[in-house]
Parts: sequence; structure tokens; C-alpha cells
Amino acid sequence: MPAILYFMFYASLGLGTSLTFLSSHWLTAWMGLELTTLAILPLMAQHHHPRASEATTKYLLVQASATGLLLFATILNGWVEMSWSISEMKNPYALTLAMSALALKLGLAPFHLWLPEVMQGLDLLTGLILSTWQKLAPFALLMQISQAMPPALLTILGLSSATLAAWGGLNQTQLRKIMAYSSTAHLGWSVIIIQFSPGLALMALGIYILMTMAAFLTMKDMSSTKISTFSTSWSKSPEKMVAMILILLSLGGLPPMTGFTIKWLILEELTKQDMYTPATLIVMAALISLYFYARLSYFTIISLFPGTSNIKTYWRQKNIKDKLILPIATTAAIFLLPLMPLTLALTYFYN
Repeated sequence: MPAILYFMFYASLGLGTSLTFLSSHWLTAWMGLELTTLAILPLMAQHHHPRASEATTKYLLVQASATGLLLFATILNGWVEMSWSISEMKNPYALTLAMSALALKLGLAPFHLWLPEVMQGLDLLTGLILSTWQKLAPFALLMQISQAMPPALLTILGLSSATLAAWGGLNQTQLRKIMAYSSTAHLGWSVIIIQFSPGLALMALGIYILMTMAAFLTMKDMSSTKISTFSTSWSKSPEKMVAMILILLSLGGLPPMTGFTIKWLILEELTKQDMYTPATLIVMAALISLYFYARLSYFTIISLFPGTSNIKTYWRQKNIKDKLILPIATTAAIFLLPLMPLTLALTYFYN
């Protein structure tokens, strides 16, 4: 694909997300969502492979269904409330439909089953975009309508996302499917706290994006898409695999990694709101998620592939591409804990 086409598609992704961010009217927000969907479709189908074509078709059908449901919800609210403003959505039926549409776009449970199948058919770079950038626009709309939503609905949505994604990722051997379930689980943490502290939910999304970016870039650098290939990657680059283990443990929320910090803050906020039962349930779901991250770490470092060669040189040529983004994302995904006081100050200023 020519470079000018890549520039056009990436620029359209940025334009569509920015348009949704700046929208106060449902029509312009809908236009931004459609622009981001149409921009990523050629990137998903650029590899002429049946699995890529299948993933692109599934993604198009799911996003079209979610967009149609969201448009119907806005029309219903405009008909009843005589307003097309995002902040003026007050009709309970319209709110429920809009919430369902945004949950389908984000891949939240129980509307998450399309995400692992679509992710499996994509290359790692496009999967990174789908797991991070494509979440921003729907999440921005969710933040704007969350204060009008019933708290019980958001709590159930967050708990079901964290729990079902944790169970779904247990027996997976494909790394892209594991990252898809990880996306659903982490968004569940953001959704359960968005009603009480939108700034904390936004910070959770930002930390999730940093950790996911570091994980995908490391997998792309090592050309690993399955658990079985992890055991052969240690001898190629031990330093990168150590960093990958720390990233996985950070995704699982193991202290003192970056991922533990945001879970700790969310649990603290839930206990302040006297939501002890949801806090306990989501911690139990996080323990299940931590198990399959620890399982990945086991296959990475402990179950080493047997080898008898002592040769230090490899037949693969060195990749001379710029590697600045990978160390920055890895450092942020692992060692962001000392900067939490500054981040919290910015979060409370946002609130």
C-alpha cells in the first residue's frame, strides 16, 4: 500500500476521533464514529488473506449495528426530549439503547464476543490500533452520558466485563485473543468507576493504553503471536522478554507495577462509595486475569525451549527501524508508580 494511503487513513482516524471529542451534538459525534470505522477498514484488510477479510467483514457488521442502534437512540431522545445535545439525553429508554450501542463498540461484556475473533485476523499493528485508539471516541461519549445512567447498570456492565473476560482468557493460546480479553477486562474497571470519578476512569483508560502499547510493540518486535513462540524468544533477546514479563504482570495488576496503582485507586474509590460487594467481586475477577498473565510469564521464562547451540549470532538481520517508542511505552507501563501523586493531582483537577 502506498505511503500516501497510510497517511490518509491515519489522518482520518485522528480526524474522526477529534470530531467526536469536540462534539456536543449527536449528529457530529455520529459522523466522527463513522469516520474512524471507515478509516480502519482498509488497514484491517490490507493483507490479502481470508482471515483478514473475515475479520474486516465481522468488524464492519458489528460497528454498523452499533452505529444504527446509537442513531436510533438519539432519534428517540430527540423525539421525546426535543433535543439533540449529548448532555441533554435524559430519556431512560434512549439512554439504555445508547449505552448498549457504546458497549458494543467498545467490546464490553456481554457484547464482547466479536472482539477476540476480529483481533485474531489482524496483524499486530492494526490490533494495537483497534485495542487503543478505537476505544477513545466511544469512551468519550460514554463519559458524557454516564452521569445520567442508572448506577446499577454501569456496575453490572463493569463487573460482567471484568469477570467474563477473565474467564474467557484462561484457555487461550493466541496472544491477540488474550489481548482482546484483556481489553474487555480493563475497560470493565473503567466503566465501574466512571459514574463516581470520571477523571479516574480516564486515567485508567490512559494507563491501559500505555500497557497495551508496550505489549503489542514487544510482540511485534519479537514476531510472536502464540504462546508456543514465547518459549523460543528468550534466547533471541532476554532483555526484551524480561520487559515483556514485567508488562504482563503490570497488566495483571501485580504490585508495584503501574497496573496495580490504578486498580488500587479504583478499589479505594469504590470503598468510599460503600460498594464493598462490587469491589470484592472485581478483585476476584482480577485474580483470574492475573493467572493467565502469570501463565504467559511461565511460558516465557521458565519453560525454555531446549537448545544445544552456543552461537551468539543469528541468521536474522537486525531491524534498523526506530525503537524509541518501545522503550518509552515499556518504561511507562512498568515504572509509572512514582509519578502517581502528580497524576492524581491532575485527575482531581479534572474532576
